[in-house]
Amino acid sequence: MSRAKPKKDPGRRSRAGADLGLRYLSVAYVVRKTVDDQMIASGLSLSRAKVLQVLEREGPLRQASLAKSLRLAPRSVTQSIEGLERSGLVERRPDPDDQRCKLVLLTPKGHATLTTGMEAGQRVLRSIFGALEPDRQADLDILLTDIEAAQDGYGRSPKGHNGGVI
Repeated sequence: MSRAKPKKDPGRRSRAGADLGLRYLSVAYVVRKTVDDQMIASGLSLSRAKVLQVLEREGPLRQASLAKSLRLAPRSVTQSIEGLERSGLVERRPDPDDQRCKLVLLTPKGHATLTTGMEAGQRVLRSIFGALEPDRQADLDILLTDIEAAQDGYGRSPKGHNGGVI
């Protein structure tokens, strides 16, 4: 006995897409929280790691440039930098090109802490996504690429999945 095909309902597809999108957000939140918890246990939160990753990748930066790279408000970066500086993970030095400005740079302790934190986060991700068969991983990669492309029109396109930021 064959099932009758339901009549096409354009609203049904958008409702299903919204439900799937909410599920995706929920799963992504739990994965992100799990990664963050494990990174914090190793000494570095995910948000702090992102700041350190930019400094490791780009070298010393003015705070305004750092804020731009992170897509954050400058005041948010200032608060983050102050905390990282108190922890000895970054330092601020005068910019040799403009003494009125400060450059933020990664300290050796910051580099070591970043390495440890990233290893903790990557262990979690390997455990979660490594549980998927290789063909399912490939399927997920294709779907994520499609989702990235679909969101381009909203002005918050990610920097790409190879950006190194957990």
